[in-house]
Amino acid sequence: MKINQFNLTENKTFVIAELSANHNNDIELAKDTIRAMKESGADCVKLQTYTAESLSIDVDNEYFGPRGNGLWKGWRPYDLYKNAAMPWEWQPELIELAESLGMICFSSPFDSKAVDFLEGLDTPAFKIASFEIHDLPLIKYAASKGKPMIISTGIATLEDISNAVKACKEVGNDQIALLKCTSAYPAPFNEINLRTIPNMKETFDCVVGLSDHTLGSVAPLGAVALGAKIIEKHFILDRSLGGVDSSFSMEPKEFKEMVDGIRNLEEALGTVTYDLTEKAADSRTRGRSIFSVQDIKEGEIFTMENVRSVRPAAGLAPKYLDNIIGTVATKDIKKGTPLNWKDVGR
Repeated sequence: MKINQFNLTENKTFVIAELSANHNNDIELAKDTIRAMKESGADCVKLQTYTAESLSIDVDNEYFGPRGNGLWKGWRPYDLYKNAAMPWEWQPELIELAESLGMICFSSPFDSKAVDFLEGLDTPAFKIASFEIHDLPLIKYAASKGKPMIISTGIATLEDISNAVKACKEVGNDQIALLKCTSAYPAPFNEINLRTIPNMKETFDCVVGLSDHTLGSVAPLGAVALGAKIIEKHFILDRSLGGVDSSFSMEPKEFKEMVDGIRNLEEALGTVTYDLTEKAADSRTRGRSIFSVQDIKEGEIFTMENVRSVRPAAGLAPKYLDNIIGTVATKDIKKGTPLNWKDVGR
């Protein structure tokens, strides 16, 4: 599965920096944030393409009134989305900037109009947000464009995920990546359940990853160790800027540390092998072997007092110690001499 030239099935993890609402309605801030994403090691910038009307309606009743709890307590959904939405007219310019910096850029559409808009910009993939996983018509429509589909699963049951995957395949699109996600902001560690990631890969036979809302990089690193090929984190220049997503977004230094950690972890994971590296082979010569630890006369019996397993590995392997004890020396042996079979008589 490829997004542009980035092969998601290769060893390198695809790191997505989510701009979300952290533009704070300032295009220059958005541009500065994208530049900082590049400097922090992101492979991809992700935008969101919606309007308040595509997510909610301007009604003040029990369904659309102010939220009673959570991070956005007191906000009417319509007002929240209106405040957080990125102007669509910015997006061509921001995509061009990201690409000029060598990054991939795509977006999350929230209705068919957004899909059409992004198609007009020839974005290379579609990201389906967690709260849209039940919108199978939207998923089908986006998938029908034949581009890779990255789907977050933050509010999904196993059946919901299966339905979303099936919706993509029904329109001939099997380029599917699923992101384990916990839709809590910020998400507590005891609700992340990273062990779901390898099970998700096995169950759906697709690329898997993590869309993470925890604080810090522990969960992303754990996800990579368990087979995640995509990591998505919200990115902000400075949390003190505020904004609806600021409290669970990573600042540049934190993001860079996460990316560096992922790249080091990728190298450390390596492949399944029991072959020794050149350095390990050299270290092996400093392992244990059997040495004389006293002066031993020809014909004298080897005992646990006069021979012992010590470093380095210049003599017989320690596994032969029991075979040597009780036999006799074939010659005089000075203390500190590595034993070999010609020194051992029967």
